[in-house]
Amino acid sequence: MPTNSATQDCMPNITLILMAAGESRRFSQSFAHLGDLASESTAHNACVMIKKQWLRIGNKPLWLFVADTLNAMYPFVQICIAGAPDEVVYMQKLCTYTITEGGSSRQESVKKALEKVQSEWVLIHDVARFCVPESIIYALINTLKCPESNTNPNTITTQDRITIDCVVPTLGVCDTILYNGEYIDREKILRIQTPQLSRTAVLQKALDSQEGSDESSIIKAFGGKVVYIQGDERLEKITFAKDIQNLEFNTSFSTHSDMHYSYEPNLFIGNGLDVHGFDENKVMKLGGITISNTPGFKAHSDGDVALHSLIDAILGAMGGGDIGEWFPDSDIRFKEADSSELLAFVWHFARSVGFTLHNVDMTIIAQRPKLSSYKQTIRANIARILNAPLSHINIKATTTENLGFIGRSEGVCVMCSVTLRLITLSEVVMYFSHMRAKSSTYTSKHLCRFSPHYKGDQ
Repeated sequence: MPTNSATQDCMPNITLILMAAGESRRFSQSFAHLGDLASESTAHNACVMIKKQWLRIGNKPLWLFVADTLNAMYPFVQICIAGAPDEVVYMQKLCTYTITEGGSSRQESVKKALEKVQSEWVLIHDVARFCVPESIIYALINTLKCPESNTNPNTITTQDRITIDCVVPTLGVCDTILYNGEYIDREKILRIQTPQLSRTAVLQKALDSQEGSDESSIIKAFGGKVVYIQGDERLEKITFAKDIQNLEFNTSFSTHSDMHYSYEPNLFIGNGLDVHGFDENKVMKLGGITISNTPGFKAHSDGDVALHSLIDAILGAMGGGDIGEWFPDSDIRFKEADSSELLAFVWHFARSVGFTLHNVDMTIIAQRPKLSSYKQTIRANIARILNAPLSHINIKATTTENLGFIGRSEGVCVMCSVTLRLITLSEVVMYFSHMRAKSSTYTSKHLCRFSPHYKGDQ
């Protein structure tokens, strides 16, 4: 429990909602723009794929780092985190907080999360604003309950506190403002930040009848009372790739020992095993390659035991459960599914949450077919799907010397081990700095062609 002038009886019941369901388009696109000038495709792809909420602070994704940080500041009655629909199950495996499914917009994500809220007040914050000063949390709360500890220079009466529906941190602007051809008094301009503290019942009603980009604008349009307090420059958010340098600087000085920021790479090992019997009416797919003159596998999908084993190994390394959770055989969508597409989907997900491939080691155990002539083709195909160097993929094949169901040619077993590595924040920052430098060199070199003194390449 943090020490603060606010006493226990001044502390209202508050639920924390963190917004982490965005697609991170602007962040990824700003990386992709730099990558257009790059030849380092492996490093480029690894960094571009990571969504900003999955940037790692040590081993923790950014959304979990922010959740843990805020949890240590205040005794919230509940913490809910809105995640992208295809990330909810995985996020829940990584924490004990309540994970809710985000919607098609920020407003829809808030509405869905509010369905879990029963407290009088709700504090809603964007995880992209990763650095939350404890003073801001208590300034918001003290504005509601503790007049004597309110240090906000704006005078707020006790009656005001009773009718407050939303408290918002804001910052002014220091630049001259030109809007639609007219200069505006900058003293009247405020930049709205999060976290925002809202009365739950009022916000729920407002969301049903109004639209806006944040809670304060929606409550204001609904007719609720919004109070603005002094914000903090540290609440600037991550929007573009350049913003990660600020993230690295701030998180490297974390005061929480359990949130220690590490530059060390982290390796995670996963194992997979799959077995399928033969189906004389199907064609064999193994490692994504069609094996001629050999029966296929009995399975809901195409039964590719090699790729199924690989998928399970990847999921094991990233702590993502097993293939049956992701592609259940009770789901008609995966009937006769191409396992190459299933592998591509899982690998895309793994990369988007911060993993890159270290190596794959696969053992195919089969009495038939004979695989010596297929191993290299399978290896190359897996490397293609994973966008990995061929040297990182190893395929072995063996028999059981006619023992057991495999020896009787009743089916095939595949075992696979995968090592994944988390992309560290320092790697992303270094890659951005490198590519920005290359981009600047590229731009300068080509802009000089328009100089009246340009005399051609020397």
